[in-house]
Amino acid sequence: MPNKLRKISRQLHLWITLSVFIPVVIVIGSGLLLQVKKEVDWVQPPTQKVTANTSTAIISAEQILQSVTAAPQAQLSQWEDIDRLDIRPNKGVIKVRGNNHWEVQLNAYTGEVLQTAYRRADTIESIHDGSWFFEGAKLYLFLPAAILLLIIWLTGMVMLVTTLKSKYRKRQARLQQNT
Repeated sequence: MPNKLRKISRQLHLWITLSVFIPVVIVIGSGLLLQVKKEVDWVQPPTQKVTANTSTAIISAEQILQSVTAAPQAQLSQWEDIDRLDIRPNKGVIKVRGNNHWEVQLNAYTGEVLQTAYRRADTIESIHDGSWFFEGAKLYLFLPAAILLLIIWLTGMVMLVTTLKSKYRKRQARLQQNT
């Protein structure tokens, strides 16, 4: 029985591995980049720090838009161009993320542009979860690949356990023959 189980596990392991190879390589590669996004400025621009001035109010929405339009590289000229605002009062920074993946960091109290940089982390995240490729890739390609990866892991464990059991039995049989 262990030999038959090991053979079935080996065949399943091989064919499933071949079928999920590309999605798994994409997930692993993009996952590695996401693991180091805070350390690698190319992936995600570092958050600038400003001495927090608690006696001064954070700039208004109107001032935010005015400051962002002053950063021509980002090409953000109206609210429709902006995806989100990330306000960090403890760091004195407002991150303005554009729909075009450009990020403008502002001094939250003066509106001064601290940094303008292209933000790749969001694109890498969408590649990682599969949504970057096409509408249904996340649910119909990457999710099944993840389930199959779990099966690969399980069949690998079956092969490991049955191999170790077999080696243990052979070793025990050799020891009994020698005594």
